[in-house]
Amino acid sequence: MRIIGLGIDATEIPRIAETMAAYGDRFLQRVFTEGEIDYCRARRHAAQHFAGRFAVKEAAMKALGTGRSRGVLWRDIEVVRRGGPPQLQLHGGAARRFEALGGRTSLVTITHTDTLAFAQVLLFGRDEEERER
Repeated sequence: MRIIGLGIDATEIPRIAETMAAYGDRFLQRVFTEGEIDYCRARRHAAQHFAGRFAVKEAAMKALGTGRSRGVLWRDIEVVRRGGPPQLQLHGGAARRFEALGGRTSLVTITHTDTLAFAQVLLFGRDEEERER
């Protein structure tokens, strides 16, 4: 496999908490999927988890080379947990861009301090030999 994209982001947890307080569900439903909202709300420090997922979305957009353009929307990038580390699940415009890049798989990492959430996304594509088959 070869690396086709790399993105990193840092998000301020207090900023996400303030935005949640000011805009509530309107903000959450615009940016996060229902699964992400349910997961984060079930955690003791929900804003910290929302900030981590926000950072993943920003990092993924950077790795895809799109930012919030080319039909890639916030909810097209989803962080899912299936009993192990967080995983990236792409929908809509993000999935189409990933496929156009020759994407095969991804790795996601999220960490945080008391005030910052950090995320890194690494996208892998098929090797030349795989693409020629």
